[in-house]
Amino acid sequence: MLTTLVRLATAAATAAFVTAGGARAQSELQAPDVLVKNVTVEVVDIIRKDKDIQKGDRKKVIALIEAKVLPHFNFQAMTSSAVGRNWDKASAEQKARLTDEFRTLLVRTYSSALASYSNQKFEFRPLRAKPTDTDVTVHVRVMQSGDQPMTIDYDMEKRPGGWKVWDVRVGGISLVANYRTEFDNHIRENGVEGLIKTLYAKNNSPVQPSVAGAQKK
Repeated sequence: MLTTLVRLATAAATAAFVTAGGARAQSELQAPDVLVKNVTVEVVDIIRKDKDIQKGDRKKVIALIEAKVLPHFNFQAMTSSAVGRNWDKASAEQKARLTDEFRTLLVRTYSSALASYSNQKFEFRPLRAKPTDTDVTVHVRVMQSGDQPMTIDYDMEKRPGGWKVWDVRVGGISLVANYRTEFDNHIRENGVEGLIKTLYAKNNSPVQPSVAGAQKK
């Protein structure tokens, strides 16, 4: 049950940053909570009408994420936070490769989750922030029939190019924190280069990665 809830909520988290067009311009003009709400409403309608996505067309989902989701995420900040204390041990070239592999891993994870999206409804919580704040959290609840609501918290930072996500917490589970524990253990045993090779192998595996924090069945 938890696996299903986390997958569906992660799909919703992904959907909230996919849009039919003009995403980058919107992020520069809109407040973070307004951006999340407007784009979510628009995207849910797109997903419901897209038969290919509903049938699990992985290539189309990945293309959608690459074109529409990624501009709203600060992957370097997410990667450095996930790698944690070991980030400073990596060379500039290794940092670039880590960021690229982590980005690919999240795209694969989100594409798997997005393909499982169904008929969830959303409740957008009021943003508690000052107009001058540059680091905020946008709260969303995913409502689904027969199950408890699932919370999604977007930690966002105002950047020159607009508001960017640097962490997502689904049901209180931090995406970055979960990977940090896994990455720290791996680097301790295999070094930074070992982590890069492992991520590369995982990203080139035909098996879709599971959502971080989800319990295995």
